[in-house]
Amino acid sequence: MTAPDSPKPRFSRVMLKISGEALMGDTTYGLHPPTVERIAREVKIVHDLGVEICMVIGGGNIFRGLQGSAQGMERTTADYMGMLATVMNALAMQSALEKLGVYCRVISAIRMDEVAEPYIRRRAVRHLEKKRVCIFAAGTGNPYFTTDTAATLRANEMACEAILKGTKVDGVYDKDPIKHADAKRFEQVTYDEVLAQHLGVMDASAIALARDNNLPIIVFSLDEPGGFKGILAGEGIYTTVHG
Repeated sequence: MTAPDSPKPRFSRVMLKISGEALMGDTTYGLHPPTVERIAREVKIVHDLGVEICMVIGGGNIFRGLQGSAQGMERTTADYMGMLATVMNALAMQSALEKLGVYCRVISAIRMDEVAEPYIRRRAVRHLEKKRVCIFAAGTGNPYFTTDTAATLRANEMACEAILKGTKVDGVYDKDPIKHADAKRFEQVTYDEVLAQHLGVMDASAIALARDNNLPIIVFSLDEPGGFKGILAGEGIYTTVHG
């Protein structure tokens, strides 16, 4: 329950999109359990405010379809392998959230009934209404689509009010701020500017889908403690992508 003196969160239902690499911590491959637990605590803080939370987690910390394809693997097979990697990450996050007492469901676009629920939109909406965190795994269930597109698709289907993309940096820059000290951060940027300037917020399909449905994307640093909660309060440093 939200404390009486706490400000009302600016969104009541959101999609949190994070990359698989965000779960690696300082390692170079796979999962770093303390990092997974830290992110789960951030999610719990926002969940405790009464916000309904959807999540999509990439699989790049385990396997990325495009990289497999670039190394000679057949693209469709590589993409399906990448989808399976997202399921592994989703299960890890589910475990971390449930340890904190947060009820959670992993919902897979590829049927694997022993470990995850199949995606049924009305059932997923009901989970959210019951204040369960829904982690959507296996992308869209189709090759050639990224988890960015999957997050935008599910956010629209679930009637989320915004996509919150947690990254290593605190917003959208005109160039990589890690490599360029003079990189400029945008406070706000339009969907069309993201596409025209190749700003790399999400892939073009995801941006176009968000634009067509007027779904704002908020890019913030997942490494900043309290960053997720801060966004819900309109605080902190971030970039808003909108129409």
